[in-house]
Amino acid sequence: MGVAVSDDEAGRDAGTSGAPRYSRRLSDKILIAFHHACDQADFEVAEQLLQILELMLTRRPLSADNNRRRSMESLVAAHERLWHLRHPLNKLE
Repeated sequence: MGVAVSDDEAGRDAGTSGAPRYSRRLSDKILIAFHHACDQADFEVAEQLLQILELMLTRRPLSADNNRRRSMESLVAAHERLWHLRHPLNKLE
């Protein structure tokens, strides 16, 4: 007989202490939700998710500078994606 796994449990890995450990950072999940909102053309939600992500990345430094740089680059790319979605280029014919 199989064991049912909830959505919350599916996103966790077992740590060495036996306690569950989430496999993705919260900031990564927010960025994924941002891209999902963009895919659904829900730009208001996408903008609010970016504001939350920016708050998270600017209020406290991450442990490694390399992670911080990559996170900031992802934030900038997300802002650029939202801007381009809101301001599509007019094609000249």
